Amino acid sequence: MPRSCLWFPGPFHSKNTYTGEPHMSTTAEGVVSGTAGEEEEEEEGVTLESLRRKMADFARERDWEQFHSPRNLLLALVGEVGELSEIFQWKGEVPRGLPDWEEEEKQHLGEELSDVLLYLVRLSDICGVDLGKAALRKLELNALKYPVQLCKGSSRKHTHSSSNAHSRSNEDPSCGTSEGLPNTGLHR
Repeated sequence: MPRSCLWFPGPFHSKNTYTGEPHMSTTAEGVVSGTAGEEEEEEEGVTLESLRRKMADFARERDWEQFHSPRNLLLALVGEVGELSEIFQWKGEVPRGLPDWEEEEKQHLGEELSDVLLYLVRLSDICGVDLGKAALRKLELNALKYPVQLCKGSSRKHTHSSSNAHSRSNEDPSCGTSEGLPNTGLHR
């Protein structure tokens, strides 16, 4: 039995562990829903909000809300990240697009990526965090930490202080120094 089913009931595997069938459920209106997806969403694209609603409905229908504490969800998320990591373990560097991978391997990767995403969406919902807004805010903060003029083509960490940047050559500035940036409290 997969770890997420043994230790934490969750809807996050694309097939039922026992029957091999896709996870499906019937709502009060008699509409079939589940991980098989809906044509309407495929045409419009999936949103974080639609995933949040589906995850909440899925848990409520199965009376799993009692298990969905922030701690339990976080631990389940970490477990799924471990399963995702196992896919890449021992493969060395993998080129973009995974050209040498079999279709079955890519499908498995998609399933594990989905497990991570679904747990993350559920965790943010249970914690009352609007994940989409938080992500956009984080991108804005990162733009301040890593201004293009200082960071383009550099993998240096933003925590290098501006004094360290002055001690290096002008051709190799520290990424994320506070030089020329507003005081945001991000650069110490």
